[in-house]
Amino acid sequence: MAAWWRNAVIYQIYPRSFRDANGDGIGDLAGIVERLDYVAALGVDAVWLSPVFRSPMKDFGYDIADHTAIDPLFGDLADAERLIARAHDLGLKVLFDMVWGHTSDRHPWFVQSRASRDNPKADWYVWADPRPDGTPPNNWLAVFGGAAWSWEPRRRQYYLHHFLPSQPAVNWRCPAAVDALMAVGAFWLDRGVDGFRLDAVDFLLHDAALRDNPARPPAEIPLRPFAMQDHLHDMIQPQLMAAMARIRGLTDRHPGTVTMAELSGVGDPVARAALYTAPGHLDLAYTLGQMRRPCTAHGLQSLIAEVEAKVPGGGLVWALSNHDVERAASRWGDGSADAARLLLALLLSLRGCLCLYQGDELGLPEADIPADRLQDPFGLAFWPDFKGRDGCRTPLPWTPDGVGAGFSSAEPWLPIPESHRPLAVAAQEEDGTSVLNTARRLLRWRKTHPALTEGSLIPVHLDADLVAFERMAGEDRLLCLFNPSATPRRLPLPEGRRPAEGVNYGVDGADLALGPWGAAFLAG
Repeated sequence: MAAWWRNAVIYQIYPRSFRDANGDGIGDLAGIVERLDYVAALGVDAVWLSPVFRSPMKDFGYDIADHTAIDPLFGDLADAERLIARAHDLGLKVLFDMVWGHTSDRHPWFVQSRASRDNPKADWYVWADPRPDGTPPNNWLAVFGGAAWSWEPRRRQYYLHHFLPSQPAVNWRCPAAVDALMAVGAFWLDRGVDGFRLDAVDFLLHDAALRDNPARPPAEIPLRPFAMQDHLHDMIQPQLMAAMARIRGLTDRHPGTVTMAELSGVGDPVARAALYTAPGHLDLAYTLGQMRRPCTAHGLQSLIAEVEAKVPGGGLVWALSNHDVERAASRWGDGSADAARLLLALLLSLRGCLCLYQGDELGLPEADIPADRLQDPFGLAFWPDFKGRDGCRTPLPWTPDGVGAGFSSAEPWLPIPESHRPLAVAAQEEDGTSVLNTARRLLRWRKTHPALTEGSLIPVHLDADLVAFERMAGEDRLLCLFNPSATPRRLPLPEGRRPAEGVNYGVDGADLALGPWGAAFLAG
């Protein structure tokens, strides 16, 4: 019997922006529990929660100060246990977001590690002496800008941080540190969590000799200096396989649990997904590199073919949006409801495990956040050419009216754009053609077709301007076609094909007629 996650649809919840139950303008666990019925009614199989652990929130929860305590902003441990229990009652699995490559600089582990070179946790983080001239040990750069090293006067050493200086890198070559992380995982698995999304896996290990990265001189200086190096030594090291095997050993002791790794867009992330999900390693992987491909028929068709060729085991998770990238309706579409419907139809037709980010089922476009309301440290570092990740993190609108649009009774932590209010859940409920009801219909329909839930995928070339592939499982065969543009397409109905039952896209008599952002599903 296939594992539950092999063809699951996972709904990502960004807790700060899902639902605020206590009226402080920030989403919380009680708010999620209030709305889990809505999530279950979509027809998804699991939820993934971005971090809710105790944190100073320098990176909004991705800087953890205590892995086994819930931050008071979100509630407490009892709230987490209620959420897990309620989700299970509704038939939903629960994945927690584990950030195991770094912690907050306020984590007790780091507070002790930085105090001296000879304390019990001295080696739990990555420390290095300065060069003879006092500069950092090498030329590595942080993703969020600046050097990847900060000076600690108490140790007279630098510590490594791949992101913010307040996010020191954990030393995965220290057995005691890894044991502590595995204990964190066991703590949550014992409380019923069904698996983990693993943050920034490519950064878990680095070159032990701390060699400089080679330069990659660009034609012109990019916005982010991080792009000016070949990242041969600061990330993506062969020893990662042993780290993944250790994590897999933890989840194997809890049957039915899953691991889903986040991969960067550096190098060849699709090939890396196959490597990371090989037998004995992790179960699933997704990559930001997928989401940053251009949305053209040729680009999408090539990406689908590449995934099928390089990851035939189905270990790569398809996701069109998440909390780190511009919303798909704006990035891959024109922000319209038609584009949102097309992208949902495409996502829910692909092979393997799928991730749906909160708000994509409403067709929310990217929000334009005024400069004085920006919160994201990544955006603040590179504004105005890069506005950061706040635009995809705005609160979910539940009703069109009120200061918090049903998300909160108070002013939300990020502003809700006026363009999102007509797309609120309550506004879409009664419209059978809304993006929300289209998402529900497609999710139900997907489960009626073995071809979509367990079948093979074969790319098909019918028209250079269309994305096309066939899904097959036994006698269940579906030809799936998508027009990722605002230009209508028309061609003869392929011989022996007929409109698939349950959906009414794209067929006009003897012709296949795909309108702007149109899709068609053909049986036979």
